[in-house]
Amino acid sequence: MSSAQSRQDATRGVLFTFIAFLIWGLFPLYWKPLHHIPALQILCHRIVWSALFVAGILTVRHNWAWLGEAVRQPQKLAIFGLSSLMLSLNWLIYIWAVNAGHVVEASLGYFINPLFNVLLGRLFLAEKLTPIQRSAVLLAAVGVAWITWATGTVPLIALSLAATFGLYGLLRKKAPLASLEGLALETFLMAPLALAALLWFQWQGQGAFLNEAISSDVLLVGAGVVTAIPLLLFAAGARRLKLATVGLIQYIGPTIQLALGVWVFGEAFDSAKLVGFCLIWLALLLYSAAGLLSMRQQKRSAAAA
Repeated sequence: MSSAQSRQDATRGVLFTFIAFLIWGLFPLYWKPLHHIPALQILCHRIVWSALFVAGILTVRHNWAWLGEAVRQPQKLAIFGLSSLMLSLNWLIYIWAVNAGHVVEASLGYFINPLFNVLLGRLFLAEKLTPIQRSAVLLAAVGVAWITWATGTVPLIALSLAATFGLYGLLRKKAPLASLEGLALETFLMAPLALAALLWFQWQGQGAFLNEAISSDVLLVGAGVVTAIPLLLFAAGARRLKLATVGLIQYIGPTIQLALGVWVFGEAFDSAKLVGFCLIWLALLLYSAAGLLSMRQQKRSAAAA
């Protein structure tokens, strides 16, 4: 590949990844109009319509061969069963948090997540932490502790979002599968339970679908599309970029969420929270600097070889 083609490919990668995190950052605007519907019902619709949407994409691409092989591997199925559970819990907590007026704390969870991933890598994958990474994790812990002390409550929403998404990523490393196929398998595993729950809600007269405004029905059905598209964009972008670049772009999502929480939804963001967030942002700055430093060292080593 020529240098011009390489630059063009990297530019596309940045664009795809940026759009993915932009969509994720704007998610509160999508879920808020559904605040009158219980979060569990929204989650079930998200799973069912996501499964149908990715099934349609797989059909158009004639890309079903991988599923037979996956089904014949009980260990992979078990791991994906756990990963789909973690992903569903993450979605449920996030949807509930947004619709209950906790967008700011939800954004904190996704700011913490990269550092939580570093900690999980040390605990479960025996990955060594550099001094800068250790300092970043410690600083983030101080930030969370400060918010807990200043507000008098542990930020359980933020910690739960960081933990569930971090464990989801850890499980996906144990059984790697391409983004579309991975999302398909996860939603296919959860779809029967989600569909059964939706039928139960309808039978009990508690189902929102077809019993609310047409706009709510459209948003519920569209949940499958808005779930899959940023994941596919992210996969396309990440293949073209270095991890350090993706690591910097990923902060766009929670930054937009924080801005929406404070300036659009009017959630409280006092000086105590600001101090805690600043400590965590400083931790992320150290973490990003460590990634960039590592990338430069690798370039120098490659050039010297």
